[in-house]
Amino acid sequence: MLSRRERYGIDVVKPAKQGAEERVHNWNEVYQPYVPELAIQEAQRCLLCEHAPCQQACPVHNDIPAAFFLLGQGDIVGAAEKFLETSSMPDVCGRICPQEKLCEGACIVGAHKPPVTIGKLEAFVADYARHNYGYPKVERQPQTGMSVAIVGAGPAGLGAAEELALRGHDVTVFEVWPVPGGLLLYGIPNFKLDKEIVFAKIQYLEDLGVKFVCNYHVGKDHPVEDFLKRGFHLIFLSYGAIKGGEMKIEGEHLRHVYQATEYLVRGNLPPELLPDY
Repeated sequence: MLSRRERYGIDVVKPAKQGAEERVHNWNEVYQPYVPELAIQEAQRCLLCEHAPCQQACPVHNDIPAAFFLLGQGDIVGAAEKFLETSSMPDVCGRICPQEKLCEGACIVGAHKPPVTIGKLEAFVADYARHNYGYPKVERQPQTGMSVAIVGAGPAGLGAAEELALRGHDVTVFEVWPVPGGLLLYGIPNFKLDKEIVFAKIQYLEDLGVKFVCNYHVGKDHPVEDFLKRGFHLIFLSYGAIKGGEMKIEGEHLRHVYQATEYLVRGNLPPELLPDY
């Protein structure tokens, strides 16, 4: 096992990026995945701090030192499973979470050198495990006979659906958009988060038994109370912050002035995912 002095002496290994001359012709992810050898080398830069400030700065308190100890030993799947203990979507969080302000911002190595590239390594191990072995097979608890209606198929709704389905509840997710995914699908561009990651998660949830009902506008066309009348025992509202903030300046509501959310939706998706939009 490497000493801390030896770990601190390892130079940072950042993932490759598409060259500017290439990425002007596509909307694919800018950062390219690590190859295993370089990911292992970068993970060995982690000092395995006992007080783990990176873990304290993480909103879900991922056990980052434990994951990088496993990755540094070459156990890529073990590292992915360690992240999955506290995060249902490490492949997503590794891409879009503001690591520079959170875990990487708290990294001790970052005091004098570039911090460990925590986010990119988190995404790498999750992608590697999914591509090579699929999502980890977690045994569902016995059916409880309880049914749950979840309103909104964004990150909160998908995370709740997984947790509840694994606990044996019957879960149905109701979504206003034509395809489930919420912000992950309709708000984040491909160059930041490849949509295939979202589609793979949806397929995994369907394999768990989660049902999705799309083009279903709760509140406008269907009152929330209807779920109770239909026999659902619990309703989880996760419809997100769908209304953009207003600047309250002159001209904000003129034609051809768009809020960021609407702009992203229009420019982010093919027409078949936006009927009548």
